[in-house]
Amino acid sequence: MRQLISPHQNERPAGTEISLIVLHAISLPPGAFELDHICKLFMGSLDCAAHPDFETLQGLQVSAHFVVDRKGHITQFVACDQRAWHAGLSEWQGRSGCNDFAIGIEMIGDEQRPFTQAQYRETARLCRVLMQRYPSISSNQIVGHQDIAPGRKWDPGKQWQWNKFKRSLRRIRRLDLEVL
Repeated sequence: MRQLISPHQNERPAGTEISLIVLHAISLPPGAFELDHICKLFMGSLDCAAHPDFETLQGLQVSAHFVVDRKGHITQFVACDQRAWHAGLSEWQGRSGCNDFAIGIEMIGDEQRPFTQAQYRETARLCRVLMQRYPSISSNQIVGHQDIAPGRKWDPGKQWQWNKFKRSLRRIRRLDLEVL
């Protein structure tokens, strides 16, 4: 797993138990599935003049703990015990500020094309590793961004097949990922 350390992170509140995984979808610019612009966004080095769709990202400070690309390769941007800035205004089961207690996983994709088999497999593998590390996370504590920010966010969207993901989650046996 490749690791890049994003400056867009900070400490979680003292005593906070990590108990949620939030799945996201990202395509930058829309319809493009390359990792380069996403890396630059999360690292704070995106040239917002490089594409008209980037203008609204000027000054945005955002990150996720992980990104899973279309081939299933994983890049980690924020150590799990740190707070990544992925959820924004959010609430889950009566708790607001999901960044405080959640791990954010971005999958490169959009609402137009299906996610890849490699993404289902590697996202499931990553989630299982995280579930081992953080026992408060069960399969019911893996949600979409749309679940914690309804009406504000759409992702991972209609293209993410939750039943397929849950099957992958149950079938994963090799848990050899080393995460920070």
